[in-house]
Amino acid sequence: MTEHRNLTTAARRDPLDEEDATATRPVLRVVHEPDGIDLAAAEAAAGRFLTALGISTVSESLRGTPGRMARAYAELFTPRPFDLTTFPNDEGYDELVLARRIPVRSVCEHHLLPFVGTAHVGYLPGARILGLSKLARVVEHFACRPQVQERLTKQVADWLQTHLEPQGVGVVIEAEHSCMTLRGVQATGSSTMTSTLLGLLRSDARSRSEFLGLTGAAS
Repeated sequence: MTEHRNLTTAARRDPLDEEDATATRPVLRVVHEPDGIDLAAAEAAAGRFLTALGISTVSESLRGTPGRMARAYAELFTPRPFDLTTFPNDEGYDELVLARRIPVRSVCEHHLLPFVGTAHVGYLPGARILGLSKLARVVEHFACRPQVQERLTKQVADWLQTHLEPQGVGVVIEAEHSCMTLRGVQATGSSTMTSTLLGLLRSDARSRSEFLGLTGAAS
């Protein structure tokens, strides 16, 4: 599945330009289109999975567990659609815009166990600025699927660089992986930090230091 197939663009009227009948602005409608969700089949498979592990689902408390498992994973793998809302950078603002501590929840693609944490996403504006809530929406868009943290970090940064065309983008994610804390090495309390820096946030030492300092990644 490619991201290009999951993104659709529609021309919508900007409310500020309603008096001009010809004034339209392309708005990117971001939709993740899974290959198909069959909850009934997922529920049946979950029941067989539990049975294979020696867990009976005949009791009243466990009878509905396969269905709940199917619905839970369907929710984890289905991000909400959103419009990528941008606005003209009329004032020429060229300093860092940073959203810190965006909640991250995803599922490790190797064990299908959750990892949770926070993302810090920032950019140096170019011709347009982004509605602030959309930074969190982009994180959710790429987190709601089987993932590895390294890929997730880079996908968010690359996507913003492509669609917003800023002077630079930075993404730092810190997360705790239950596949590492609850099983295997059982390293309870450990966390993993990843980062991707693009444009001036990578090439300019002052901008890079400011971003990493504000996210806490430099400490």
